[in-house]
Amino acid sequence: MTRTTLARTVTAEGIALHAGVSVRMTLTPAPPGHGIVFRRDDRGSRTIPALYNKVTETRLGTVIDDGQGTRIGVIEHLMAAIAGAGIADLLVTLDGPEPPILDGDALSYLSLIETGGVTTARAPGTALRILKPVRVEAGNASASLLPAQVRSFAFDIEFSTAAIGRQRFDWTFSTDGFRREIAPARTFGFLHELEALHQAGLGRGASLENTLAIDGDRVVNAAIMRFPDEFVRHKILDAIGDLALAGMPIIGRFVGVRSGHALNNALLRALCADASAFERVELTP
Repeated sequence: MTRTTLARTVTAEGIALHAGVSVRMTLTPAPPGHGIVFRRDDRGSRTIPALYNKVTETRLGTVIDDGQGTRIGVIEHLMAAIAGAGIADLLVTLDGPEPPILDGDALSYLSLIETGGVTTARAPGTALRILKPVRVEAGNASASLLPAQVRSFAFDIEFSTAAIGRQRFDWTFSTDGFRREIAPARTFGFLHELEALHQAGLGRGASLENTLAIDGDRVVNAAIMRFPDEFVRHKILDAIGDLALAGMPIIGRFVGVRSGHALNNALLRALCADASAFERVELTP
């Protein structure tokens, strides 16, 4: 349980999900204590730490901002892969406004990380251990963190379309399990919302190769689905990425009911605002 980073630098290029522009992304090893930091090379090499209090927008992805006009959007899939690989220190350099969407999952990022390899440093890892329940809600949606001995996730979703319906998934975190059961789950969207998104300058990089497209009661590109319940698995993927913005692993149980990026971030803010709800622990080898 020592701090980890990449063994060597790796690079990928692809289309940004919302901006629709080509983006080059470089993942670079970082020293112990550096944390996960994003850098925009196209904006004067400005940096933004991947932390919950840097989140300024959650409408269609988690967006971080340096407070001076530099933003980086849709970081949750990459953050999930980083958390799934157990990476504690990393520099993510982009020449555009978002990481490339790649396959619309976390597996494509995880595979990139695996090509770079993971190395440990002579420094102990740290985690937040949940000591008492923390819950946030909005309408019929909620997100909670509960005390537990291991990291686990439970999620319930319900959509009116028969393409999704009601789905539930309960999962205990492990690096191998993340790679097999969560990381491959692709993002999804609804065709009837696409025109409005395009008019707002969003969703321009979405395609039938990287996004599960729902039209009425059917999945248009069902042939690329990897799980029958891929939609709820992707919601857990998102939650893993959003909770990684705590800056360290959270030892506890996450329970989401129709939760999204906004509630996931609100949950972290509520947790960190209550010092009696958690303790910081050192993870020794």
